[in-house]
Amino acid sequence: MAFPHRPDAPELPDFSMLKRLARDQLIYLLEQLPGKKDLFIEADLMSPLDRIANVSILKQHEVDKLYKVENKPALSSNEQLCFLVRPRIKNMRYVASLVNADKLAGRTRKYKVIFSPQKFHACEMVLEEEGVFGDVSCDEWAFSLLPLDVDLLSMELPEFFRDYFLEGDQRWINTVAQALHLLSTLYGPFPNCYGIGRCSKMSYELWRKLEEEEDGETKGRRPEIGHIFLLDRDVDFVTALCSQVVYEGLVDDTFRIKCGSVDFGPEVTSSDRSLKVLLNAEDKVFSEIRNEHFSNVFGFLSQKARNLQAQYDRRRGMDIKQMKNFVSQELKGLKQEHRLLSVHIGACESIMKKKTKQDFQELIKTEHALLEGFNIRESTSYIEEHIDRQVSPIESLRLMCLLSITENGLIPKDYRSLKTQYLQSYGPEHLLTFSNLRRAGLLTEQAPGDTLTAVESKVSKLVTDKAAGKITDAFSSLAKKSNFRALSKKLNLIPRVDGEYDLKVPRDMAYVFSGAYVPLSCRLIEQVLERRSWQGLDEVVRLLNCGELAFTDMTKEDKASSESLRLILVVFLGGCTFSEISALRFLGREKGYRFIFLTTAVTNSARLMEAMSEVKA
Repeated sequence: MAFPHRPDAPELPDFSMLKRLARDQLIYLLEQLPGKKDLFIEADLMSPLDRIANVSILKQHEVDKLYKVENKPALSSNEQLCFLVRPRIKNMRYVASLVNADKLAGRTRKYKVIFSPQKFHACEMVLEEEGVFGDVSCDEWAFSLLPLDVDLLSMELPEFFRDYFLEGDQRWINTVAQALHLLSTLYGPFPNCYGIGRCSKMSYELWRKLEEEEDGETKGRRPEIGHIFLLDRDVDFVTALCSQVVYEGLVDDTFRIKCGSVDFGPEVTSSDRSLKVLLNAEDKVFSEIRNEHFSNVFGFLSQKARNLQAQYDRRRGMDIKQMKNFVSQELKGLKQEHRLLSVHIGACESIMKKKTKQDFQELIKTEHALLEGFNIRESTSYIEEHIDRQVSPIESLRLMCLLSITENGLIPKDYRSLKTQYLQSYGPEHLLTFSNLRRAGLLTEQAPGDTLTAVESKVSKLVTDKAAGKITDAFSSLAKKSNFRALSKKLNLIPRVDGEYDLKVPRDMAYVFSGAYVPLSCRLIEQVLERRSWQGLDEVVRLLNCGELAFTDMTKEDKASSESLRLILVVFLGGCTFSEISALRFLGREKGYRFIFLTTAVTNSARLMEAMSEVKA
């Protein structure tokens, strides 16, 4: 049932080293304030910190009390205060207010701010403006690679998506380049590099610069990882907007997996307590169902339960010696498996309850119709009904964006009517969200784009030099067309199926969307790997609006072993979904590759929409 890897599949590198490095660096920073100190931690750094250094490790290094950074005065009586924060202006104002309150009260203490993953000049400027720059020492904890699983690294920067793809803010590119540099320092150079998208290109160039500055560090090292892919999220919005139907994706959509673990409430645990469960390859039950289509999961779990019962029943005919062996060797494992099994069965039941409530079948049918370009009118009325029934503001937005991208923008009449209905149903405060979605190219209307391309072609006929390129660039950013239909045909994203699609024995990556659609991002990776470059994909690259932004960099070094050439690192800038991870794991199993994933954060359709929304949930 689980994906067994081919016997010849390459071994994955050991990423526990990244955790050790991060922990040692943090301890080093804490010890620069010798003696007792209180630690203030920003809320969204708590989960990553917990995976690296738990409370007992912090206590060993004289951290006395832990506080959450929040907008209220600190009650700490300690003489030394340490702040572990993201480089955000509001955090600097918070630190400054504490320091200034102490000054007013005539207290002198030591203050240290540790920025993670890096320090920005703007933060120091704020401390200076507030008049406390001299009282605070600043440092950075360059922690940007958290191993969430054996094949998944996350930078835990959910804000990357909005900062870059909406605000055009490039400050995290340096963090990405540093992370790639660290990986190549630890695991050897990457002989083959491919990328697509503006952000990928900038990250790649900056990373190469870092490598040149420290030339010689990776020279002569054998590469452990043969290929690396860099992919911008806006190259493929469609996949991220679809409902997930593989088990891990569904758990994320339903309960929100945060930093590799999930909080299952009483409805799953059937007790009055919530349970925090770490979801990774060490959970034997989960690792067998995580990549499976949800329709197969229940059958698998009940079979597993029967097997487990049979193993328990074996003890009936045992003599004392066998019983002793059974208790000392097997019982603990069985109990552990039993506990995990009941948790996942509870999760499945809870998902099924929630999904039938939402008429999940209808929803999936509409999504498939949008992907295939059928029954657009019916799908539009389904979305209108969704809005009128006020099912959920985030869901309604997601469906509108999916309609817009698959249709290459909405016709003005539909755009105006859907927008009006949405604002009337959910409130006028969502008006700014529409402006954001439009700017990011997620929800657009057709007319201006069409006239632009006409102007654009006239301009480029008149002027053929570089300037024309700049003008066309300016135009195309105004009307970034998704060209989804054309891409779908070119890359064969909608599989032709004779009869039923067998979800038990999937034949291609489309199984992660019930056989209806192969994720565009994953298909691109598959195609480039086959060709070992973007050659022959010129038309696809043009349709993706990435003419200048697709690159291939092959080194002529022969050091890469055939083992390392089957190991592929895929970097998603702006987030990646569990559906894409499952699809590529499947591809790897079919072709004898192993994929490793590095993402700025794990995302799903709701997180994408929330990042664009101006109305905080």
